[in-house]
Amino acid sequence: MKRIIPFILRVVPRPVLIRLSYSVMHITAFAFKGNNVECPVCEGKFRKFLPYGYNQVREGVLCPRCFSLERHRLLWLFLQRCTDFFAAQHKVLHVAPEQCFYNRFRKQKNLEYTTADLESPLADVKLDIQDMPFQDNTFDIVICNHVLEHVADDKKAMKEIHRIIRPEGFAILQVPADYGMEKTHEDPAITDPHEREKHFRQKDHYRLYGIDYTERLKEAGFVVRNQNFTDQLKGDEIKRYRLPASEFMVAYYKQ
Repeated sequence: MKRIIPFILRVVPRPVLIRLSYSVMHITAFAFKGNNVECPVCEGKFRKFLPYGYNQVREGVLCPRCFSLERHRLLWLFLQRCTDFFAAQHKVLHVAPEQCFYNRFRKQKNLEYTTADLESPLADVKLDIQDMPFQDNTFDIVICNHVLEHVADDKKAMKEIHRIIRPEGFAILQVPADYGMEKTHEDPAITDPHEREKHFRQKDHYRLYGIDYTERLKEAGFVVRNQNFTDQLKGDEIKRYRLPASEFMVAYYKQ
């Protein structure tokens, strides 16, 4: 399994993976039924979660039913406990929509929900986030997770996201990061896929963010108004839901 999963993720195109996943999730959900771990997104209980990873495979992180990862479960809990996402009327843009969220967000009657991506079959709008076809102050909330590391000019993309958010609106902008690094590691001269994988963790990444990530977003106009949600979690929750204990989880607000 540890060898098969990285091979599939590397070889099979993302749109194909998304379509195939809907065919197998019912089988895996049944095969892993139990009560050792729980997914707050689909509310499923399982004897264990599945392994996942492009290079270093992480054990016990992928939900067998909805295919949420640890970062998705963390985000779901954050939206539930720290925002009015599921209660108030919101106009939402979801960039690179994750399939574990897609149907659930689409069914929320309080949301005017639009999805966007360059190639995903789940996207309503095909776009490049460095130059989006939306007017200023269009959305209350933008969700754009693990996308900015794939973008050549992430600072331009950050400014675009800030531009289309309404005043007092916010964005969820999780990225893979190494919080042991003071500054984001990026080098435009690194173009070879194998070198990018070595430096930035994946062959299609342009950078690996450090603890200066929030400062980059502040330069684009965003502010942070809430504390890191991960610090509020209890140990038994982290274990039960298999959450990332070191993930920085906040919302970035437009002033």
